[in-house]
Amino acid sequence: MALKKEEKTKIIKEYARDEKDTGSPEVQIAVLTAEINALTEHLKNNKQDKHSKRGLLMKVGKRRSLLNYLIKTDVKKYREVVSKLGLRK
Repeated sequence: MALKKEEKTKIIKEYARDEKDTGSPEVQIAVLTAEINALTEHLKNNKQDKHSKRGLLMKVGKRRSLLNYLIKTDVKKYREVVSKLGLRK
């Protein structure tokens, strides 16, 4: 369920502001979105996995708070990230 290192570095390179950037909100949102998608697929096959469901909901909440922060600080980046990731809202 966790992202492989290659997948995560690929996502970081795509959304990073510069080559050493790993912690900007855009990168964190992109990584969380990939993890959320993986957990969603896992939960389709394992409906009784309550612990993974809790982890999914925590990741969704964390992504929501990062998106709220990004919209307050930089609306242009927010719109870019949301459209690139295909998120609603």
